[in-house]
Amino acid sequence: MATIEQTIDVQVPVSTAYGQWTQFEQFPQFMEGVVSVAQIDDSHMRWVAEIGGERKQWDAEIVEQEPDRVIAWRSTGGLRNHGRVEFRPMDEGTRVSVSMEYEPEGLKESAGAMLGLDGGQVARDLERFKKLVERREVTTGEWRGEIDGGR
Repeated sequence: MATIEQTIDVQVPVSTAYGQWTQFEQFPQFMEGVVSVAQIDDSHMRWVAEIGGERKQWDAEIVEQEPDRVIAWRSTGGLRNHGRVEFRPMDEGTRVSVSMEYEPEGLKESAGAMLGLDGGQVARDLERFKKLVERREVTTGEWRGEIDGGR
């Protein structure tokens, strides 16, 4: 499994950063390569992305979600991955930390993982998230429910 860890500070309250992140269907606005995210229910999503020039699809389940603190997921079909996003309040905003692991498929993805290219991609995605969330006065919606163990 390849591991990616990236952090960024955003100049908005933790509730705003967290609330925007819960809008999974808007991920293509800031995640390069993500074509769509369809939220099936409160804890399940279907992802479609272009990875290494190939279209990939996978299902994911949120296994932990605590408002203003954490969202953790794992794939349940397709591209194998899991991870978590943590939100920590700071004096001047929020620290957003992403930690994920995934199983590279094929030579391109394995080479990209070994060279650390994927970590750079996530860092650029976080920069775009920062611009998106700081540019808005309010989130485009949010979900404040809790999930523990996938429920």
